Amino acid sequence: MIVQFSKWGNSVALRIPSHILRDVGAKEGSSAELRVEDGQIIISPHVTPPRYTFEELLAGITKDNLHDEHFVGPAIGTEFW
Repeated sequence: MIVQFSKWGNSVALRIPSHILRDVGAKEGSSAELRVEDGQIIISPHVTPPRYTFEELLAGITKDNLHDEHFVGPAIGTEFW
């Protein structure tokens, strides 16, 4: 697909068709990583990893995913009184 570089304020922009954005899971307002490799412009969606609160992480613990206690080696401090 051929697209055209266009002036946008003091910069130059490319219009990316919506079906291309949809194919990579991006939308208007999404962030992207821009880099040059071997003389080519590479644009990749930038995905921010999710952030969780401690309470959200604790809420995800169930009997099915809770592991058994496991100790390796002798006590080296005051773990056991």
